[in-house]
Amino acid sequence: MLGQCVAESYFKTLKSECIYQNKFANKEQAALVVFEYIEAWYNRKRLHSALGYMSPEEYGKTLNKQNIAA
Repeated sequence: MLGQCVAESYFKTLKSECIYQNKFANKEQAALVVFEYIEAWYNRKRLHSALGYMSPEEYGKTLNKQNIAA
């Protein structure tokens, strides 16, 4: 159930922060804009409450440090 809630939250955020803010000329342009949003913003800088208000990139680095120390 938690996974479903996270996925629904993700797609709601994607639509409101990326899709609805742009008008696309074609599918290729839409794909490029969505890719840039996910890779440049969502995964690297945007803070996520489910990750303790860290970005996925920062959270991943924290996990890697913990695994190396263990």
